[in-house]
Amino acid sequence: MLSMHERRKAEGRPPMNSSSYSEHDYAFGQMILTLRTHIGLTQAGLAELLGVSRRAEAEWEAGSSYPKAEHLKQLIALGVQQQAFPTGREAEEIHTLWHAAHQKLLFDESWLAALLDRPHPALTRLPPVPLEEPQPCEVPAAQPTPGQRVDWGEALAVSSFYDRQRDVASLTQWVVQERCRVVSVLGMGGIGKSALATRVMHQLAPHFEVVLWRSLRDAPACEVLLEDCLQVLAPQPLREVPASLERRLGLLLEYLREERVLLVLDNLEVLLEEGEGTGRMRAGYEDYARLLRQVAQTKHQSCLLLTSREKPRDLVALEGSRTPVRSLRLDGLDARGSEQLLLEKDLAGDALDRARLIERYGGNPLALKIVAQTIVELFNGEIAPFLEEGEVIFGGVRELLAEQFDRLSATEQTVLLWLAILREPVSIDELLSVLGAPLPRMQVLEAVEALRRRSLLERGKLRGSFTLKSVVLEYATTRFIAEVVSEIERGRLSRLIEHGLEQAEAREDVRQTHQRLIVAPILARLRNLYSQRSEVEEHLLGLLDQLRELADYAQGYGPANVLALLREQRGHLRGLDLSQLAIRGASLQGGEMQDTMLSGATLLETVWTSAFDATRAVAISSNGTYWAAGDRRGGSACLA
Repeated sequence: MLSMHERRKAEGRPPMNSSSYSEHDYAFGQMILTLRTHIGLTQAGLAELLGVSRRAEAEWEAGSSYPKAEHLKQLIALGVQQQAFPTGREAEEIHTLWHAAHQKLLFDESWLAALLDRPHPALTRLPPVPLEEPQPCEVPAAQPTPGQRVDWGEALAVSSFYDRQRDVASLTQWVVQERCRVVSVLGMGGIGKSALATRVMHQLAPHFEVVLWRSLRDAPACEVLLEDCLQVLAPQPLREVPASLERRLGLLLEYLREERVLLVLDNLEVLLEEGEGTGRMRAGYEDYARLLRQVAQTKHQSCLLLTSREKPRDLVALEGSRTPVRSLRLDGLDARGSEQLLLEKDLAGDALDRARLIERYGGNPLALKIVAQTIVELFNGEIAPFLEEGEVIFGGVRELLAEQFDRLSATEQTVLLWLAILREPVSIDELLSVLGAPLPRMQVLEAVEALRRRSLLERGKLRGSFTLKSVVLEYATTRFIAEVVSEIERGRLSRLIEHGLEQAEAREDVRQTHQRLIVAPILARLRNLYSQRSEVEEHLLGLLDQLRELADYAQGYGPANVLALLREQRGHLRGLDLSQLAIRGASLQGGEMQDTMLSGATLLETVWTSAFDATRAVAISSNGTYWAAGDRRGGSACLA
């Protein structure tokens, strides 16, 4: 197999390395991408019109090469014909583009003057972007309406679209054929919701008299959004917008009845409460709930298309397979779409390497783009050496998942971190059995369902089981370790009480995984915090004193976790004072515990190698008695 460098040489392109990649002209690439998007063509479509290869056009958008003068002039002429340049500033924008393209030829001013004076059809819409492959549910493009009004607002410039044809077909069916009033596109961050909505908007624009896109990223007040939309929807600019919210909503619905309007609201999750998982609107944004309900429940001929990481609760009761309110949940790209994305990034690797990379990031388009850029910059585009590094969560991927994690409620975070510790598919009952603090079954069910709605979970092989998606698992593990280390340093325990670092009753291979991936990394970070080895041990022993002051039920997994860290640090558990501690879920197999004090201690769900291992510990109490019960699986002891 040819290496990436050999392939590029064979294709007559310069070798790509970390330094050359960093020199890409991203500003120019963005200009070309924006112009193509405003014209309304795919990369392949534009390349065909200009008589160049799709790869050449893609390299212009990547900023890795510039077009020849003849091709640039063709592109500019096409942009002028389609009114892709800002009205009144065409000449200025064209000069800027020509200069950015580093052309050796002087700009032909007479050519430009003739081009701008040449009459061209007035277009008030962008032509629909054709699907790469016709789908059975695809509706033939309608004839453009002469008076069509289009306001793309801050819609994304989607340079590539990765095999979401089935999703496009479903949305087309709902919006055009079934005339749904409200359609939601849901999924975790980076999964491609906005890109899909943009694609659908361009594809279906000819079926509407008015097309309007608005982003909610800056959380505008509902009154402000309505005023903005009404100015576009009104046949003539409104001199005065109704002052009351009720009248503005009424006027909006009147326009939605009179004309066929496609209104897209992007990033609705910004308006929802963080940390609740209920889909409620944040304080001060309750008016949006009224907007959603009225658009969903009032009869009209228009469609409101939403994107959100979470489903707004105001639409839940109105949704159904036969109602005019629907939702589409996006998962990661399938193998075909992911392969297409990696191919565009010019990565080198065999089929197995590509499959491993796709699996690691769950087919999340944004995560794959971020990691692909890293592979190009640091590994010359070779996938195999990146995979050998073993690092999954970094930079932009970490920010993407952190943003998702921070939106979870306390219960959802607890469940997510427990699933990261367990690392295997579990049922609700299995999850309930390990929780540090008992929670109502319904509350845990709701938390699991909320995580599923956010596309953070996937089903296990056994019916009723679930686990974290691969990239989420790695992030949650890393975050858990960081939070535990921070808590230990500050002496304020929460995660260390609620969660067990290792599961004593788990299979041996799973316990070893806990020790290797959780216990050892925590201790390694603690050793970096304290210059002397003795300081680490002293700090951990101080935590035992702190836990001893709590009631038995409030100690949770804290004592067992500290013991796990002490055993990793010392290699044994000899001579410890474990009196008055409630030790739950400790693994004491083969651990040396001579001269360890267990006066008044309670051991629950603790694993011994044999029934006699408990006698290795010397319990010093007022009457010198020792009582133990249980076996290797789920043993318990109470020392008094």
